[in-house]
Amino acid sequence: MDGNLQSNDLSGVVEADRAHVWHHLSQHAGYMSEDNQTDPKIMVEGKGMRIWDQHGREHLDAVSGGVWTVNVGYGRESIADAVRDQLVKMNFFGGTVGSIPAAMFSERLISKMPGMSRVYYANSGSEANEKGFKMVRQIAHKRYGGKKHKILYRDRDYHGTTIACLSGGGQDERNAQYGPFTPGFIKVPHCLEYRAMDQGLGDLSGEAYGIAAANAIEEVILREGPDTVGALCLEPITAGGGVIVPPEGYWPRVQEICKKYDILLHIDEVVCGMGRTGTWFGYQHYGIQPDIVTMAKGVASGYAAISCCVTTEAVFNMFKDDTSDHLNYFRDISTFGGCTAGPAAALENMRILEDEKLLENTTAMGDYMLDQLEALKDKHKVAGEARGKGLFLGLELVADRDTREPLAEKLVAQVVGHCMAKDAVIVGMTNRSVPGFNNTLCFSPSLIATKDDIDTIITSVDGALTAVMG
Repeated sequence: MDGNLQSNDLSGVVEADRAHVWHHLSQHAGYMSEDNQTDPKIMVEGKGMRIWDQHGREHLDAVSGGVWTVNVGYGRESIADAVRDQLVKMNFFGGTVGSIPAAMFSERLISKMPGMSRVYYANSGSEANEKGFKMVRQIAHKRYGGKKHKILYRDRDYHGTTIACLSGGGQDERNAQYGPFTPGFIKVPHCLEYRAMDQGLGDLSGEAYGIAAANAIEEVILREGPDTVGALCLEPITAGGGVIVPPEGYWPRVQEICKKYDILLHIDEVVCGMGRTGTWFGYQHYGIQPDIVTMAKGVASGYAAISCCVTTEAVFNMFKDDTSDHLNYFRDISTFGGCTAGPAAALENMRILEDEKLLENTTAMGDYMLDQLEALKDKHKVAGEARGKGLFLGLELVADRDTREPLAEKLVAQVVGHCMAKDAVIVGMTNRSVPGFNNTLCFSPSLIATKDDIDTIITSVDGALTAVMG
């Protein structure tokens, strides 16, 4: 912050925002009162993990832009320079032709994803997942007479905001009032061991629970008919549904089931991708080989819009195996998948991740932060379970540790609000996702986080829990 911003400098901007901007995930009634006492918050500047609002107040961002995105932190001039230099040279052409940054980033990306080979560019996570869904549907028609078209998704997982992505999304509050949905999407149970009792699996734990949770997917496949199921779409670690790390045994069994029934495994890495969990991609913790991987958010750390749908060569080959058929290719386009800013930013973003050893920092700082969250359980009875991997962490709050009754959503929101109001620390929570279970605090600081940053976050949460719960 240059220190020159005065509290009234942006009054016109605030009024323009109030009058014309429709914010995401926001109830605007508070901005529209006759006395306009509640101003929309406008973030003006960012550097590292700090951001400043229209009043010049400094905030510590523990959620990487609110939605797990700014992996390398704010104010990276080298990324901005890379984008600027590319745009003045060649800014856009539709994806029927190539570009230098698209070709170079695809090569670098694939070098981090053994077994994968092809990159389809788009502009958002929702769109990338739509591409994966369309591939599955087209393969069903090409090879199985349209029958093997069903796509399985998991309770609590989230894959985007389009109607098809909501159709394959396991967060009922996100889906509410947007139906009817696209047919052929089938839900499978979640794998949150802390809530195993809700699934009738409360007598299992660890690997035994993980295998049982995976076997529940097989039960759905057998119920639907294996010859009707084309793909299984899962987050490697569930994000907005509660920061759920699958137990030991889960992922190997999932892979085994997919191979057994010839089902494509689609991993949604929109949140976990690009180092968030300490590996390049979340699935790489588990030794599995997906067929389709989608990503967005941290791919360019929010410096440009980009998403990717990455496939194996085997999937790619299914769209060029019969040149006599004029429909036998992937008949899809993403207009802004032809922008060069995204891959130019992504290349520099990846260089920063490697040169500054941010994956290693993520692992070290993630372990440290998880320990600090665990320590909060000794002080606060509402702290039910701390969980996560890397700098992707959650703290589930409960009204009763024995029964694990979820803490009321309004109280969780008060904890988040207290951190913001008193300490200017921005933390998140599961929000309008799973009815009755929006009770998990969410943390995803940038991968540049230090112990001092984490201590500030933990101290703020500690104080908020004391203030709200007494």
